[in-house]
This record gives sequence, structure tokens and C-alpha cells, in this order.
Amino acid sequence: MGVRMSAPELMAFLEREFPQVLGEFAIEEVGEMRVRTRLLVGERHLRPGGTVSGPSIFALADVSVYLAVLAMIGPEGLAVTTNCSIDFMRKPAARTDLIADCRLLKLGRVLAVGDVLIRSDGMDAPVARASLTYSIPPT
Repeated sequence: MGVRMSAPELMAFLEREFPQVLGEFAIEEVGEMRVRTRLLVGERHLRPGGTVSGPSIFALADVSVYLAVLAMIGPEGLAVTTNCSIDFMRKPAARTDLIADCRLLKLGRVLAVGDVLIRSDGMDAPVARASLTYSIPPT
């Protein structure tokens, strides 16, 4: 199938179609059926105690699968999350960016399934693991 959108193309799409997330994420790597993204952690992502909040971790997992799907199918703004399961395994490092390694396990005509492993930058142990399914609109 091949990668259809590069990291700069994905960032431009995200910034154009979703300006509300401007400055939230960085795309570090794009490959066949995979992406690596970073949540640029700021005060708005923190919960009491200085750790990254669960909704922020979910957002990183969700945008990672979305970007992996778009990297493979091209710019399709109407692809949507239909299911998510997330395990929060340990507390993220305080005030530290989070890195998501996402791989697509299945990319069909109408559904895509992705797996995301999220770590605090500089740490090996994962803080969360998520599985998401995306619905791809008909072309």
C-alpha cells in the first residue's frame, strides 16, 4: 500500500483541520502502518500533583491512531474513532512529554485497528497502552 502522507503533510493537515490542537502534538516518525507522536506537555495537561492527566493521555493515543490511518490512506478528515480501550499502567513522569508508538494492526476498507504504547520521554516502562478502532468513510 505505501505511506501516502509524510510527517510534515500530516502536521499541516492537523493544523488546518484541527486548529484547536495547534502546538499540542509533534510527529516524530512516520512509516508503513506506524507513527511515533509526542504530546508536548504543558500546564494545561497536568492534574493535581504535576502528572499528565488521563484525558491528555487518551488524546495522544487517539491522535496517534488517526495520524497512522491518514498516513496510509491520505487526507480523510471524516475518519472517526468507533472504539477505544486504554490501560493506565503507571504514573507518567512529572511535567515530561509523552511519546506514543502506534502501529496499525489492521487497515481495511471501512475499519482500522491500532495499538498504541505510551511512555514518558526518557523512560522505558510504559505509562499506558491503548487499542483503538477507526471507521473510514467510503470514498
